Amino acid sequence: MDGQVTVVTNPTVNVRLTSTISSFEVQRRFNRGIGIAELKGKLEMVVGAPASRMDLELFSVSDKFLLKMDNNEALLGSYPVDDDCRIHVIDKSGGQMGEFTDVSQVEKFELSDEAYNKKTDSARSFMKKQRVGRFNEEEVAKKKAQHAAQEEEQKAAADAISVGSRCKVQVLGQPTKLGTVMYVGTTDFKPGYWVGVKYDEPLGKHDGTVGEKRYFDCESKYGAFVKPLNVIVGDFPEEDYDLDEI
Repeated sequence: MDGQVTVVTNPTVNVRLTSTISSFEVQRRFNRGIGIAELKGKLEMVVGAPASRMDLELFSVSDKFLLKMDNNEALLGSYPVDDDCRIHVIDKSGGQMGEFTDVSQVEKFELSDEAYNKKTDSARSFMKKQRVGRFNEEEVAKKKAQHAAQEEEQKAAADAISVGSRCKVQVLGQPTKLGTVMYVGTTDFKPGYWVGVKYDEPLGKHDGTVGEKRYFDCESKYGAFVKPLNVIVGDFPEEDYDLDEI
């Protein structure tokens, strides 16, 4: 008829869900024709609170409290629920915020190392029987010997390198770099022997300082530490980089 306006209400509504047992907010879409009792059953799967011990509060889009949804026989659409309203679930069963995410509240099972060694069905017991990893004495001894030999080789290479020498640095997978030896010896940042190099170009990582300790001086991004076996000392003149040449 002329002059009449028909308002069609969307049969579904998109709401935000929060609860007393979680700090997270989720969004779900429900049919306005669903009963509050049935809605609670669906919310039980979302927030983890038992439907029988659940109270619902309705908040506006701007999070202003509107009312309690305490009539289980009523339909969701009978309440002033609009898209992006918030339904807050109050768990009366005793669940607390963070109960399922805060591991500090979980009772911990502790077993002494001595008792664990006596277990025959543990991962450690299996590794011992199969002589895997650190329980393979021959393999462990072999790796220790290899490591000691490598360190001795690195030390011998370091002894042959002098501070002030020109050098060429060759590291697998990286371009060859020219520079000057600035430091030779052990460091605080990693065990073993290291060579501090000032590159001719800004191809390094620092200015001679690692951590809070300065090992040598150079411009930023010109300094680097490499293993002695990656350093070749020789007559490597510094290249003349002509900035006017293209």
